[in-house]
Parts: sequence; structure tokens; C-alpha cells
Amino acid sequence: MLAYVIPKAAFGARAVAFYLSMAFASFIGVVAGLILSLFGAEGSTQWLAGRAFALFMRFSAGVVFEVQDPHNYLGQTRPAILIGNHQTELDVLMLGSIFPRHCSVTAKASLRRIPLLGWFMSLSRTIFIDRRNSKDARQAMRGAAEEIKRRRQSVYMFPEGTRSYSKEPVLLPFKKGAFHLAVEAGAPIVPCVVANYSHVLWLKGLVFRAGTIPVKGMCNLSPCPRAYVREYKGNMMTLT
Repeated sequence: MLAYVIPKAAFGARAVAFYLSMAFASFIGVVAGLILSLFGAEGSTQWLAGRAFALFMRFSAGVVFEVQDPHNYLGQTRPAILIGNHQTELDVLMLGSIFPRHCSVTAKASLRRIPLLGWFMSLSRTIFIDRRNSKDARQAMRGAAEEIKRRRQSVYMFPEGTRSYSKEPVLLPFKKGAFHLAVEAGAPIVPCVVANYSHVLWLKGLVFRAGTIPVKGMCNLSPCPRAYVREYKGNMMTLT
């Protein structure tokens, strides 16, 4: 209501809704992780918590990621390395909307210490990587590959390695980790293209509006980095 008088107030209101929704979803994830672990089904924890997060954000902030996957590449390809472009912190909501069952993320080790979120990630088979130690990171990648093969657990990664925060559709240079992991695990790559959503969230301009953002599950690719990069970039620019 205040946004009708002070437009920037909408940014603060939706930011609060975002973090509160994330906290509630993380709490649900912790409880669900404890229960599902009793049945050996903790691999579905992030899917469950993600859907709860998406539901909270739909009704509290009016932000929706609309998944376009007519061939069900996300649901049928398992295990797989899911890879997508990285724009802002709102990509956490994108993950909550697009995550298939039996899928987790990789994350920096420092996130393990965050209350609720860190507990949830630990209970849901998140692969933690200490980026300060390259040897440990390589070992974590090998461990992730073994988990993928043994549990048929998919992993979502951002090949750019960091957020672009760009108002225009761009891709930063890709890191090699996701492709090494795909080769090591013998798993296909499933690219996920997220349309540029600076009209919904643009941090530099303090813009945070309600809106629907399309996400497309492109295809099922063999782990061949060069072919993937060419096709991914072309489709990403087309959608955005």
C-alpha cells in the first residue's frame, strides 16, 4: 500500500517477503529432511522445500517462475547435471520452482553455518565445496560424482560461478567444474534457460515487482562442453 506513495517501498516489502519465505521453506526443509531420512528419501528434500518456497512467494510477493518443459527433460533425465544462467539472489526461487525430485545443489562451505538454511542443505545432500582450497574442491567434485552415480542423484550448478546482476541478457565466462563433474559422473547435461528478469528485480535500481518469469528446460545433451556452450548461449539469447 505504501508503494502507491513511495514506489521504492515495494522493493523493501518484497525483499522482506523473500527472506521470510526462504526462512519458512528452510524450516520445512529441515523437518522434512529429518522425516525423509528415516525412509532413505532425503534426496527429495530440496524438491519439497523448493515447492513450498515457490508457493510462499507466489502469494506473498506475486513472483512466479513458469517452467516450460513440454518434453519433461527435467523429470525424466536422472541422474543429470542441470545447468542454468545466474542473475541474482532470486535464482533461489527459480531453483525452488524448477527442481525435480532427487536433485540437490553444490554450495560454498560457508553456507553450512547459516541457521535453518545450512541445516536444511546439510540434511538434503547438498555438496559443499571449500573454494579456498582447490585440492578439497576437486575432492568434493569427485565425491559428488560418486554420489550421483550411487544414488542416481542429479545436481544443479551455475557454470558462470557468480551472479551477473545485469539489466541486459548476458552470460559471464563459464567455469569448468560443472563439465568436469558431468564427465566424471557419466551424466548428461540438461541446460535450463532463465529469461532476463530485470523488469521484476533490478537491485541497482531498487526495483522489485510482481511478475511471471519463463524458464525453459532445453534438451538432454551429452557431456561435451564446447557443443553445450554454443547451443546454451544461442538459446539463452533467443529466450531473453
